[in-house]
Amino acid sequence: MQRISDDIVHIGINDREIDLFEGMYDVPNGVAYNSYIIFDDKIAVLDTVDKHFCAPWLNEVETELGSREPDYLVVSHMEPDHSANIVAFADRYKSAKIVGNAKTFAMMNAFFGRDFSERRIVVADGDTLELGKHSLKFVFAPMVHWPEVMVAYEPNEKILFSADAFGKFGALDSGEPWDDEARRYYIGIVGKYGVQVQALLKKLGGIDVAKICPLHGPVLDSNLGHYIGLYDKWSKYEPEFDGIMIAYTSVYGNTAKAVGELERELKNRGVENVETFDLARRDLADCIAKAFAYPKLVLATTTYNNEYFPAMRAFVDGIVERNYQNRFVGLIENGSWAPVAAKCMRARLETCKNVTFADTVVTVRSALNDDSRAALSKLADELTE
Repeated sequence: MQRISDDIVHIGINDREIDLFEGMYDVPNGVAYNSYIIFDDKIAVLDTVDKHFCAPWLNEVETELGSREPDYLVVSHMEPDHSANIVAFADRYKSAKIVGNAKTFAMMNAFFGRDFSERRIVVADGDTLELGKHSLKFVFAPMVHWPEVMVAYEPNEKILFSADAFGKFGALDSGEPWDDEARRYYIGIVGKYGVQVQALLKKLGGIDVAKICPLHGPVLDSNLGHYIGLYDKWSKYEPEFDGIMIAYTSVYGNTAKAVGELERELKNRGVENVETFDLARRDLADCIAKAFAYPKLVLATTTYNNEYFPAMRAFVDGIVERNYQNRFVGLIENGSWAPVAAKCMRARLETCKNVTFADTVVTVRSALNDDSRAALSKLADELTE
């Protein structure tokens, strides 16, 4: 239990058992599932946790409530890592009302075969749930990142219960910096929906927020301009850093040598921040997230099965699916007899908005030679103009 204020407590769970979040994101430091209780004339529990932690979560709810009974369970998001224990809670606390919107209850019926029609409160965008001196004003946030998502603002203490927004990977006791794991979480899970995140930020623009209580990660209670600023930047698809990212794959090391030469060319031209990712050996979600952090990206890979190397294809598909845009891209390909990797990568990326390509395409035929080294120098010139 973490006390958020005199009347609000956090009763979340640190999951150190999980290996893959949503079945695909590596989480070496686990993940937190956050739930909250507001104590007032009426008591509201906000969201549940993953099904694997039903018993410890319900025990903590019971411990915090003592002799009192909850009046409401507020469901802000129906993804199972937050909603899995709705039925268990409802069966334990039979007088509690279930609060959600129309889409919430449609999903509830799909997941559980129950929509709690006899005890539900259906709220609309902008509705308020009165608890006493506290209240919850609901602000719908469709596709951030499911259609039923809503956040809630508590004006007495100026707290935003932000659903999955402002969340991050990592258990609460993991101690890692917020930005990297929040970026990886945001780009991976929410990144496609920048327009919808912008719409939510505009709705919240006039609200005075002192604390942000997300469904994953720590409660944010200081330097909120930093976190909100990053969300604004990420959802506008604006780069965070100056510099250049190079993403590559290499079968026998020759493409890697080309990448090394390009790094030296760039640094000789004064580029201080060049970050290089071997896509076959680095976490794919981290590589994808970092691509959105830089204004310029170089892709270097081999022709493979008359297309391009699978790890690079997964990376390019990943950034395209998440609305990669407003960037400058350079291409390096390797092919011993029929190089087509650059053409294939460019065709995929041309579906993105406002992606500009370097005029110079570097083609390595098996190994570097004078011609491909000269092309690398020209590409470095374009990247630093």
